[in-house]
Amino acid sequence: MKKITQEKFVHEFKKRLAEKYALDVKDAAPSELYQTLVSVVKSGYSDIWRNTWKDYVKNDEKQVYYFSIEFLPGRLLKSNLLNMGWYDIVEKGLKEMGLSLDKISEAEVDMALGNGGLGRLASCFMDSLASDGLPGNGNGIRYKYGLFKQKFVDGYQIELPNEWLTDGNNWAVARESKAVDVLMGGQVHLIDNGKYLEPIYEGADVIKAVPYDTGIVGYRNDHVNTMRLWDAQIPATEEVKYPTIEDRRRVEDLTSVLYPDDSNYEGRILRLKQEYFFTSAGIQSIVRHYKKYGKPLKKISDYVAIHINDTHPAMCVAEFMRILLDEKHLDWEVAWEQTVKTMSYTNHTIMAEALEKWPLEMLEKVQPRILQIIQEIDRRYALELAGKRDQDFIERTRIIKDGMVKMAHLAIIGSHSVNGVAKLHTELLEDDVLHDFYELYPERFNNKTNGIAVRRWLQVANPELSKVIDQTIGTKWRFDTKKLKELEKYADDKKVLKKIGQAKRSNKVKLADFIKQETGIVVSPDAIFDIQIKRLHAYKRQLLNLLGIVKLYLDLKDDPEQKMIPRVFIFGAKAAPSYHYAKSIIKCINEVANLINNDPTIKDKLKVVFLENYGVSLAEKIIPAADVSEQISTATKEASGTSNMKLMLNGALTVATLDGANIEIKDHVGDDNIFIFGLTKDDVLQYEKDHSYHSADYYNNDPVLQRVLNAFVDGTIPNIEVEGHEIFDSLLRVNDEFFVLRDFEAYIHTKEKVAQTYADQLAWQKKCLINIANAGYFSADDTVAKYAAEIWDIKADQPTEGTLDDVYPL
Repeated sequence: MKKITQEKFVHEFKKRLAEKYALDVKDAAPSELYQTLVSVVKSGYSDIWRNTWKDYVKNDEKQVYYFSIEFLPGRLLKSNLLNMGWYDIVEKGLKEMGLSLDKISEAEVDMALGNGGLGRLASCFMDSLASDGLPGNGNGIRYKYGLFKQKFVDGYQIELPNEWLTDGNNWAVARESKAVDVLMGGQVHLIDNGKYLEPIYEGADVIKAVPYDTGIVGYRNDHVNTMRLWDAQIPATEEVKYPTIEDRRRVEDLTSVLYPDDSNYEGRILRLKQEYFFTSAGIQSIVRHYKKYGKPLKKISDYVAIHINDTHPAMCVAEFMRILLDEKHLDWEVAWEQTVKTMSYTNHTIMAEALEKWPLEMLEKVQPRILQIIQEIDRRYALELAGKRDQDFIERTRIIKDGMVKMAHLAIIGSHSVNGVAKLHTELLEDDVLHDFYELYPERFNNKTNGIAVRRWLQVANPELSKVIDQTIGTKWRFDTKKLKELEKYADDKKVLKKIGQAKRSNKVKLADFIKQETGIVVSPDAIFDIQIKRLHAYKRQLLNLLGIVKLYLDLKDDPEQKMIPRVFIFGAKAAPSYHYAKSIIKCINEVANLINNDPTIKDKLKVVFLENYGVSLAEKIIPAADVSEQISTATKEASGTSNMKLMLNGALTVATLDGANIEIKDHVGDDNIFIFGLTKDDVLQYEKDHSYHSADYYNNDPVLQRVLNAFVDGTIPNIEVEGHEIFDSLLRVNDEFFVLRDFEAYIHTKEKVAQTYADQLAWQKKCLINIANAGYFSADDTVAKYAAEIWDIKADQPTEGTLDDVYPL
């Protein structure tokens, strides 16, 4: 990375500010200071970025292309400064000019390219690919609005456009010269020209896909990869077909919104078009770039790996085949062999609703040639298994069944690797959800437990705790997160434990100030900060948390004088616009919050805060301040989770079911340093098998639970006449799909144990230290290294050796 001194930085910053805006430092607005700083930072890695991708071709390096419909990078300024080794120099240089890096960073808008864990994982992987020195590229959509901006009005979630591109994206570079054409719709028929079957398109729309590239800077290793996001535009040759603004919007809408409303036909067809658009653009770009290697196409899998992140990019399989067959004229057998060797697939869920299926007529409308290829893949698959497997097996595993195309089946059949994202999740895939495929292709299945970018979630988000760790064990953990394990030597060192507690309290004070500024609610940093931050979905059971809060409130109303450590419950979550039940839960949480926060009789012993518009930057404020991490999904339903890893890394103690990666967290920290409760995998599977669960029994036999649930329908909680009855009925009359009532009593007892443990602060801090010490095992650097070695077969550049002692003096 280009070297810089404080003096050089100050000179360059002032020079660029004057050139760009004709302003002195004292006259510039935060946005002008931010854009100037971005230009200085980009100049520091631009040469390395260019050389990185040139070296891939020059050295015949195999590259991986990571296809994901979501990327959730968060703000890049501080992360890039950290990875470049510039952070301390720039912070001091800005301070010399009377400026604050924190305030300038606040001017950066989060890229609205993701919803939750899927997109954040993809971004963590991008960071780790670069930091591991691996040849890797991201491939997605440049949404103009992305996911909606969440506001609360009268307690209800309202979705507003998230205009994150109003001032452009300072990190991205448009590559007009790399644009490709994507064909949509029309009809296709095949003619035999004597050499191969040639597709003839009629009436298809031509969409211009323009790539916007963002450099992903590796950590202190002179390595910069590329995240490529595609924008849909009208080709100049096609403009006559779009004479009105409404006509033009049909194209522009392709890259407007992440996850268009799928409750209607128009929304679903738009989503399917998005999926084809970015997979086709990406695959075309890859094959075109492959020419630079000067190698034959029948060896493309030796130089290219394509990863399908969940089912949204599953059409990669068919699009790759389309190009190899129709444009490069390979024989089917050769093309299919290369496709399977090139593709790999990560499954992120066992929930049937998330395993995408598309009607044949819809896929034919979007891209008829792709449907033809999928039908041929399906036909050959069934033919190959005929006589080897019984007909029921073949029908269960076919890609096309009952007029629907099963995208997970396409991804599995067309890939050489299928992985789950936590030990339990992979076991469930192999034993249950995808058991037929596991029986058919056991060698393809493997586990890769998710990981997080420790740099962002500790070094960037929590400098106070990072400094304590530096002072205790040195700075080598910043390069190798497993060295955090050395903290365990200090588990009984009262001075270290006290410093960890002080760092936590400092972060709680900051969050309390932010909460007051944003909501007007005053919370005490001496209270237990109990955090649940994740997408709002019934299986994640924010509702169970809410029932626990209502129980606490009713207890306080009975005895306001009871001794109790004050609690602050903090939620951050968005519900999908069409997910009515989840939005009803949001309304109920907000009304419970209004009731509790405005009740003087409970003397501030209990507060509830639901922060609007949860995203990466908000998470960076919440996570360092968390005491308790709520990971309470129904066992078997959460594939992995990554908020659990981020929170433990920052010294929060986990309240958890034995679900997803919670199991592996427990294995690392030990039973005494995590709070486990609730149904196990076997319990849930047994209930689902024999249908022996009757939620009304728990309501009828537990007066406490009865009182809590009645509060939703008897007027105790105001302003939820409709939503309260909806919640009540879902738990009792629809039989509580996610076993909230079954786990209620165990959850309440566990939360009482949490409060008792917190009362002994020294014991609590020891548990926090043990969690921090073991969080290094969940680094995305290690996860990605396993993908690279065991799935993608890509090799790393040799990392630059270095020390951070000059940047982070002890």
